[in-house]
Amino acid sequence: MAGLIKLEKRNSWRAAPRLLQILKVLARHKFLGVLRGISYCPSPREVREAFQELGLTYLKLGQVLALRRDLLPDAYIQELELLHDQLPALGIDAIRVTIEAELGAPMAEIFATFNEIPIAAATIAQVHEATLLNGRRVAVKVQRPELDAIIATDMRALTSLVAFGERFYPSLVSFDLPLLVQEFSASLNRETDFRREARSITLFRIALADVTDLWIPKVFRKWSSAKVLTMEFSDGEPVNCYAQKHPDEMPRLINTLVRLMLQTIFEDGLFHADPHPGNVFVLPDGHLSLLDFGMVGELDVAMRESLKLLLEAIVKNDALGAKRAYLEMAPRGREEVNRGALLLDIKAVLQELHRGKLADVCVGDVLDSLIRAGSQHGVHNPGEFFLLTRAFVILEAMIRQLDPKHNYLESFRDQITRLSEQQFSIERIKEKTGTLARDLERLVSEAPGDTRRMLRRIADGDLGRIQTPAMEALGRRVGRNLERLTGAIVSAALIIGGALLVDAPILGWHHYLGEVIIYVGIFGAFLVAVGAWRRDGKQSRGEFKQ
Repeated sequence: MAGLIKLEKRNSWRAAPRLLQILKVLARHKFLGVLRGISYCPSPREVREAFQELGLTYLKLGQVLALRRDLLPDAYIQELELLHDQLPALGIDAIRVTIEAELGAPMAEIFATFNEIPIAAATIAQVHEATLLNGRRVAVKVQRPELDAIIATDMRALTSLVAFGERFYPSLVSFDLPLLVQEFSASLNRETDFRREARSITLFRIALADVTDLWIPKVFRKWSSAKVLTMEFSDGEPVNCYAQKHPDEMPRLINTLVRLMLQTIFEDGLFHADPHPGNVFVLPDGHLSLLDFGMVGELDVAMRESLKLLLEAIVKNDALGAKRAYLEMAPRGREEVNRGALLLDIKAVLQELHRGKLADVCVGDVLDSLIRAGSQHGVHNPGEFFLLTRAFVILEAMIRQLDPKHNYLESFRDQITRLSEQQFSIERIKEKTGTLARDLERLVSEAPGDTRRMLRRIADGDLGRIQTPAMEALGRRVGRNLERLTGAIVSAALIIGGALLVDAPILGWHHYLGEVIIYVGIFGAFLVAVGAWRRDGKQSRGEFKQ
């Protein structure tokens, strides 16, 4: 504890000059009135202007807080959503220094042409159009100089502010602000590492290779680094501008947008977390073009499965199922989760949802309501959940802007059906069956040996007074029970798998195959029960010596 206090003090001293600047800005925008005993909260506009004045890190922090509807009132959220991160462009000399230092060669040896006027200039980087020596048109994203030092200083200052705030106002502890700062710092570091963005672009290109009317730029890794990203140039126009000229093309493009969102989430665990019109272009040939992969979310297998269960429970108006799936997605809590109150709030959300028209449902708004309810009752929502909610909210708002009459949920349902068909394809069943077989084989082969080793250690330790024959007999009984358990697991897996096939939202051979698998599982369970009955009978007659 003493070490942590010393570390906090050292960080505070190192961040002192920046802390003074921050405090001056906060005082100017009436944030510090509470310290003088004035019961006053700065207005939403004052909050936004303070973030803008504080610069890069706090602009990004404001954008992150705009996601946290569970922490801030709607008026502040709406104001923070207006934060933009456009800055004056850097001169070509500063850009040249960064490019040549990062890529290890003069610009003339890399680019045949390089437009000194950037296409866009933001807080983290600016983008220039250029041509490689082989004639390929490229977009070059160059990070602003000394960004790492600026972020490190600001994060030390922000950490100190949070520590001081919790010390003087203990009520802030319930908001778990240190964890919020930690997650924000990790997110900012990811966004400023262009190697990560290059990896995300490559993964999306692979994952969406079968979407024929979608184009994602190729990364030129030879001319990319942590601070420079060179990729194919997208010669298109924003999708909202294209929609005004070609309204008849919107149903196709909207279906593509929904497909790329759902397919990458459920198949690959990736999703573009910022799908607004400025990042979605349409090429001259009508292909959709997805740009700017600096903000990408990743979901592990367990979270993807929980998300499927959550969406299914929402559609079925199953509050208990939604609560279970939600808690599986966000297992950690700041304190003991009030599950009863959480269930009541989820019931209220679903009742409100199903009272309205299904066509008017917004998945993002439903997820947002769950986040609010969870935060109020002690659930710590993972950062990926906020990004996912944001992605759905932005996507649904853009779809309604592009074509207000389009049935978004119909597109959603079509893609879920397509993914379900893939889920129950022969290839996927073979893959899952093989994985299950390997896991069961490992359990059967390793469990008896692990059990014997464990019992031997017990016998050699504090429980060494137990006689070896007794321990060996116990080991044999445990081994037999493990065999029964393995058989039961295999039978249960067959029954569950068959039931999933029978219940699949598709017609055809899946239904009949599912029935066969169920019968095989039931027969296996019967054999396990008969075997256990016979062994128990022999043991009672003394045929198994202990």
